[in-house]
Amino acid sequence: MMKQLMTVTLMLVLVAGMAHAETDAKRGEKVFEECRACHATERGGEGLGPDLHGMIGRRAGTLESFRYSPAMKKSGITWSAQTLESFISDPQKTVPANRMPYSGMAEAKDRADLILYLQEAFK
Repeated sequence: MMKQLMTVTLMLVLVAGMAHAETDAKRGEKVFEECRACHATERGGEGLGPDLHGMIGRRAGTLESFRYSPAMKKSGITWSAQTLESFISDPQKTVPANRMPYSGMAEAKDRADLILYLQEAFK
């Protein structure tokens, strides 16, 4: 029984590692084109939404050059790969009553690639 449990655990670790290795920032840049309609990656970039420059590690709703919804300001979120994953998947579920008119990105691979692109773009 213990051997089977260790085998299953090892398989899960290997699969998770393979999924991470397959994440593609170049593909994420292409996925970002969907976001570019509202968001810029450059500091001070113009758009309907806030610019995303330097967002990793920043608390949500704090960029002074953008008027955020009260919900986003009160969300308590600090942007990380995990919080982005949740928010991009379903913005209204993650931060109810936020103003972002986006229903979410259904494909986990798209979200992973997009997040990797954002992480690399802001290094």
